[in-house]
Amino acid sequence: MKDKNIEEEHLSFRIKRFFRKVKRRTKKYFKIFKEKFLNIYGPNFIWIAMPFILMDVFIFIFASNINYHKYLFISPMLFSLAWILLFIGLCVSFKKWINRIIYIILNLLFMLLYVVQGVYYSLMKDFFDFTLVESASEGSPYMWDAIKGCNKLVYLGLFIVIIFFIIGFKKLPKNRKNDYKKAGIVLLIFLVLHIICPLTYGRANNKLTWSSWRNPKNVYNSFNDSNKSIKISGFYEYTFRNFYVTFIKSSTKANKEDMEFLENAYTEELSTKNSYTGKFKGKNLILVQLEGTDNWLITKNDTPTLYNMMTHGINFNKHYSFYNGGGSTFNSEFAVNTGFVTPLSYNKNAYTFNKNNFPNTLAKTFKNDGYVVNAFHMNTGEYYSRTPNYKNWGYNNYYGLIDLYEYSDKSYYLDRELILNEEYSDLMFPSDTPFVDYIIAYSGHTPFNNTKGGVCKLLYELDNEGIEEDEVVQMSEEECARRQAKETDYMMQLLIKKLTDKGILDNTVIVVYTDHYLYSLVDKTILEKYKDTNGSLINHTPCFIWNSKIKKATVNKVTSQLNILPTVLNLYGYQYNVNNYIGKDALDSKYKGIVFFSDYSWYDGNVYVENGEVANGKKVKPDYLDEMNEYVNYMAKKNDLTLKYNYFKDIKK
Repeated sequence: MKDKNIEEEHLSFRIKRFFRKVKRRTKKYFKIFKEKFLNIYGPNFIWIAMPFILMDVFIFIFASNINYHKYLFISPMLFSLAWILLFIGLCVSFKKWINRIIYIILNLLFMLLYVVQGVYYSLMKDFFDFTLVESASEGSPYMWDAIKGCNKLVYLGLFIVIIFFIIGFKKLPKNRKNDYKKAGIVLLIFLVLHIICPLTYGRANNKLTWSSWRNPKNVYNSFNDSNKSIKISGFYEYTFRNFYVTFIKSSTKANKEDMEFLENAYTEELSTKNSYTGKFKGKNLILVQLEGTDNWLITKNDTPTLYNMMTHGINFNKHYSFYNGGGSTFNSEFAVNTGFVTPLSYNKNAYTFNKNNFPNTLAKTFKNDGYVVNAFHMNTGEYYSRTPNYKNWGYNNYYGLIDLYEYSDKSYYLDRELILNEEYSDLMFPSDTPFVDYIIAYSGHTPFNNTKGGVCKLLYELDNEGIEEDEVVQMSEEECARRQAKETDYMMQLLIKKLTDKGILDNTVIVVYTDHYLYSLVDKTILEKYKDTNGSLINHTPCFIWNSKIKKATVNKVTSQLNILPTVLNLYGYQYNVNNYIGKDALDSKYKGIVFFSDYSWYDGNVYVENGEVANGKKVKPDYLDEMNEYVNYMAKKNDLTLKYNYFKDIKK
């Protein structure tokens, strides 16, 4: 017992000695750090740094409204610390008149940028990007209105910054000579911190995934979304990196062979008239992108509104949607709006191309003809970076339902809310002007389970109001999928009723297509019951065009999302260079009909080819097979090189 007490006392002594040792060393290192820090930056560091600290804090407060990594503080703080240490370190390393010039220039520069960011964000809910300098002349007539309409807190913040700038200026050291050694140490500190900062993001995605936009390291590497970028990097890193990416970082240079290929691919070939040309000229246009509403879900019983529209409109009977791991929903939006798809030959998500020039988008074509063009979806503008992308494509606005309205429950999951929220749906129908609406449905989204959080559970509770938890009957995945499709059909019913009530139904054309087949089902045998699941042929999905006065027709040629834009342009009477898009007008009698997929397989309505060989047992002439394999590779190469080299900006002048 005595030995045990001695052992405990000895252990207690060792623990106390350890903590005393830690305390002594902490004091020692803190003293060294304090002396060295003060030796480099001086005792008035905080006063001198305060204007820069405040500008970064105020920008961070503005950015707090951005729904992206709200609690990711360490990275922007470290970046801002690194830059502020560099700024102040340079100011205190040189003699009196030089450090004052540096201090004045840096403060005035960032005060200007602070005001620009504040004004632009107040107006656009998007931070300023140096790529906008190229189009500055377009916004100059509205500059004064933007300055007047700016959030007054921006100017209050500027006033506070100016006060601390004056104080900091007076606190600058009165050095008699330049200390280049100190400047070198400051630069070294900055470089070390700047190397460490990106490590705090974690790893970038090595493979193409739909959620790459959620990974802060991916955002930092691409730096193509101003709101996300400033959120993860802070005011100063955002400014310098955005400038670097915009003006200094060398874009991928096209080699001679690629240049010649693109020059030949984009020779002008104007579209020709056919029996459908101008059929809907001057009418309103609504594009409805269905979420996972597979072709077997459009039936007279499950989705009567969609079924009636499909069977009484122009039905593209052999339509296929591109499926890929990089965000199939957004890839469909990208294809329909720009005429291009996610690259096949290299890994890059479609939503990362918002800095590319697309002068021939759906929105820009109609907007140039006097249409108001808006997009509508329940999700936020930061999801898939939709806000900068739709802006880049030429839309007047992207309206995210939950960006505009607060919901106490998940009822915004239901497509009906896009119409039943009357204030929101009224935005779809501007008065006294033709319009184009791009509506993205959601209710067909996974999970297909009425006991887990999701659309099916919401609908089950609505259908069985007041049901007790122990009385819930488990629905199958197929039952959920059909019920969720019925919800989207209800939204279409409400949409048509609203168009009727406003007296504009006859003057409105509705284009409906599905973003991808229902790949998110866990039970794949459901698909095997209703679809051809042979390779990429599983991508068969609905697509049709409807108007209350339209003559019904069935198109049996193979189509994809790439055909929608040129087909719509011809229906509205727009002449265009057919080589500006990958797909062709599907209603043109000369269109042969073909779809190719991300694995370079293709289908022409008869022959399905994988790895260059016929995979569905059909007989085909070798010459035809070679010709079509070559054509598919040509179109894929044109698609990929156009995006890779930003053809419409960096090559075509």
